[in-house]
Amino acid sequence: QVQLVESGGGLVQAGGSLRLSCAASGRTFSSYAMGWFRRAPGKEREFVAGISRGGSRTGYVDSVKGRFTISRDNAKNTVFLQMNSLKPEDTAVYYCAGKQRYALVVLTTSREYDLWGQGTQVTVSS
Repeated sequence: QVQLVESGGGLVQAGGSLRLSCAASGRTFSSYAMGWFRRAPGKEREFVAGISRGGSRTGYVDSVKGRFTISRDNAKNTVFLQMNSLKPEDTAVYYCAGKQRYALVVLTTSREYDLWGQGTQVTVSS
């Protein structure tokens, strides 16, 4: 069973950057499609970015396209979310998610994932 632990959150000014990491335990990480979600205060959890198990395919919510980049290093069992040009509306708790899928697909809805990290807070000040 793979377990997920996020890190890299924090407080940053608008226009700044942060890099989130999600470290996975277990030996089957490379067979997992991975994703990042976020939940802002008073809002539903939303999909942010996803990546296929090999990293060849990625997907993003429109609001972060061109600013955020998801990537993975299967040798290090880690998935990353590079966040640039941050805006106050990006403030949220960010969650890493995983689902074992051998097909090269990007999963974009929370119900498709069955592994979740504990979340890391990202706060963007104006």
